[in-house]
Amino acid sequence: MNVRKATANEEMLLAYLISKASVTISEDWKINLLVASMDDGKMGSLSLYPEGIVSENHQFGGQISEYLFLDEDDVIVLASLYVDEKGRLFELDMWKTDYSPLSKLPF
Repeated sequence: MNVRKATANEEMLLAYLISKASVTISEDWKINLLVASMDDGKMGSLSLYPEGIVSENHQFGGQISEYLFLDEDDVIVLASLYVDEKGRLFELDMWKTDYSPLSKLPF
């Protein structure tokens, strides 16, 4: 697993999804956020590790927001943001409807 800081575009997408979320996420969510690319055929999904803590002990809690956009090749992409069982950021799931690699994030 290659853990890293989120790119500026990834942070912008996460910020947008958090702004639309059905729950409140702390305003300092990105200060120590680490991410790891998921094995999803290069569609852009990320495991999220808030507070700089890389742990596999947290479990899926639920979806808090989603966003549909078109990739550069006009294929629909669904970005879904999930939290863990304690309400902390858990995963950014990206699903490109034709399963091809993502060309560009929307921001």
